Amino acid sequence: MTPPRRKSTLRNPGESIDALMETASEHLAAMRYFECERTCLRALQAARRARDFERMARICLPLQEARRQRRQIAMDEGRILVIDNERSLPRPLPRGVLIVQPPMFGAEGRAIRESAFARGVELEVLTREPMTQAGLWPIVAVGEQVIRTRVAPPSGARFTGAGPTRDELTSTPDIAWIEAALEALGDAAIARLNPADPPEWRVDDLLEFLDAHPSHEKLHQALEHACREAIGTPPPQLPRRRGLVDDPFSF
Repeated sequence: MTPPRRKSTLRNPGESIDALMETASEHLAAMRYFECERTCLRALQAARRARDFERMARICLPLQEARRQRRQIAMDEGRILVIDNERSLPRPLPRGVLIVQPPMFGAEGRAIRESAFARGVELEVLTREPMTQAGLWPIVAVGEQVIRTRVAPPSGARFTGAGPTRDELTSTPDIAWIEAALEALGDAAIARLNPADPPEWRVDDLLEFLDAHPSHEKLHQALEHACREAIGTPPPQLPRRRGLVDDPFSF
């Protein structure tokens, strides 16, 4: 006798994504910002695999809000630390802002940020590179794509031309300078978008930029816009190719 066929309990991708976002909304309402962000990222990845750009667009706002709240908690803490070697990194990782400077580099800054996130610690990390001859600080965020720009240094930085940083930092940068630098880094990523590219390519560029620099609000807004432009478009015929580093400021 043929056994009765069991009714499938598998959801279609859209239902699974919607269920994740219901959970994310509950986390956000309960101020569980790390849990909200993790759940949004799972939903975003699932929607991207399904080319469900409409759902991707709707995920951007709660993801942005969870990250905004985490960043604000870190900034409000008022603790700003500058480190140049792993031994000077406080353990356990503190809530606040961390400036990573040479001889440490961008990949180490990313590793610290990811460690803080895994531990549920509200920690903003900004990585700088050696001061240029023009007296500017290159700042960098590392992921599948590298974001880099140059900004005016904080008031306590003086060019010396010596040592790993090529400058002397006589005072700790303040929150206003840090917020402006983080904003400039995300703005530099947005400026790299090619409006002539298919929307789907821009979606993937922005996903990679956000992976490198997740605390920039306008990157989330740009991703939402690109997702809405990609709704209903056919897959691009040509493969998308991006170099890991395409940067005139690199050295």
